[in-house]
Amino acid sequence: MGKRRKARESTLQILFQLEFNDSDAEKAFRLYWKDKKATKEVKDYCKWLIKGVISHRESIDRSIQSVSERWRLSRMPVVDRNILRMAVFELLYEEDVAPAIVINEAIEIAKKFSSEQAAAFINGVLDTLRKNANGIKESLRDKEND
Repeated sequence: MGKRRKARESTLQILFQLEFNDSDAEKAFRLYWKDKKATKEVKDYCKWLIKGVISHRESIDRSIQSVSERWRLSRMPVVDRNILRMAVFELLYEEDVAPAIVINEAIEIAKKFSSEQAAAFINGVLDTLRKNANGIKESLRDKEND
């Protein structure tokens, strides 16, 4: 398994935990890695993803909701919702990874942690967002500069 895949899968598990446990992200991160081994690169990317998803969660959720017809975010399975959040964060804020790779990684993680149906749903949402990514990025920059 590649380093970024490991970081993404770990991020998903930590985000999942944070949905049910009101602890802070830093504490959840430390507890998760307490008995697990990983390179500094994996842990650093995982921490970057977690912090990014949490700090941009409102705009990420709005972006997901804007393209997920007939599915409110609150009704999505927790795993699927967090895979989407993580991938949308990467699509909008990771400059070094091609959108196709981000989407493929999200699909593969969904197949592993959720279902084939979830993978298809996630693919549809992310592909639509990918097509609108430049407009979304511009809108986010405008809001951050206000």
